[in-house]
Amino acid sequence: MLRVRKQIGCTDEIVRACVGGVSYENAIRVAILDTGISHHPDFEDRIEDFSDFTQKGKGVYDDSGHGTHVAGCIGGSGRASEGMYRGICPCVRLIVGKVLDKNGDGCIEDMCRGMDWVLQNQKKYKIRILNISIGIGHISDESRMGELLEKVDEAWDSGLVVVCAAGNLGPAPMSISPLGASKKVITVGCHEGGYFPGKRSLCEDYSGRGPTPYAVKKPDVVAPGTDIISCSSTCRSTFRGYKNAYIKKSGTSMATPIVSGAAALLLQRYPQLTNEQVKRKINYSATDMNEPWTKQGWGMVNIPRLIKIAY
Repeated sequence: MLRVRKQIGCTDEIVRACVGGVSYENAIRVAILDTGISHHPDFEDRIEDFSDFTQKGKGVYDDSGHGTHVAGCIGGSGRASEGMYRGICPCVRLIVGKVLDKNGDGCIEDMCRGMDWVLQNQKKYKIRILNISIGIGHISDESRMGELLEKVDEAWDSGLVVVCAAGNLGPAPMSISPLGASKKVITVGCHEGGYFPGKRSLCEDYSGRGPTPYAVKKPDVVAPGTDIISCSSTCRSTFRGYKNAYIKKSGTSMATPIVSGAAALLLQRYPQLTNEQVKRKINYSATDMNEPWTKQGWGMVNIPRLIKIAY
């Protein structure tokens, strides 16, 4: 995350300006639907609620590690790394629904139940953002898929900033994950900005491409997604410090929470903004990477411009 923060301009000065002195009551709440979340030191006491829709375990847990990594990208404090692997908005409070199992597999029913849970608790927790770092392939039952897409649109219409992964089925045209195909949500693809010259298997090489059946201009923006270092669910405290505190992961699942974190940072500074305004500001402030629209959308998320454009 240190590299990512440098690439998108998420400086310590900007973070302090946005989140300095934030109280418990005023902290932005982010909902995450994923594989769960672990009790990692970087989250301190900021996990406000947790619900398991897979019904495979008890308490707050993550038997995959995917959800913990995603949460760290959004709002890990970097406590176990002296700030090095801090997330984008380190003061957010987290509401987490486990809708995927230890293998990252799930069903539409659990996803729909998770969406309903977020909507039911939106006012209670003052949730502003919903992160869905889940890529879905082709589903033959169009009616069931349609039900889930309606839930996603309902979440947006309720005022939530919904941020979805473009998926990892690119680079063919129209390979955006169905959840990211919605015209309303912020759809995030991968781009490394030339950070790995000559390296193969970059996330941007397999990031889902637009257009979609519902929106010609997709994805909306891109963020780094290759070898992202963030919180590990296997972190343990020892007498020498923390062990296995962080891990590398790649994919649009990692790029998506970077944009969710940027949205949280923006809302922390300007809480009066609507989800439509947040989307426009993220899109219009992005850095053009001189790539086809179907790969980059508006471009790479740009934190300094994003915060400045909101004045």
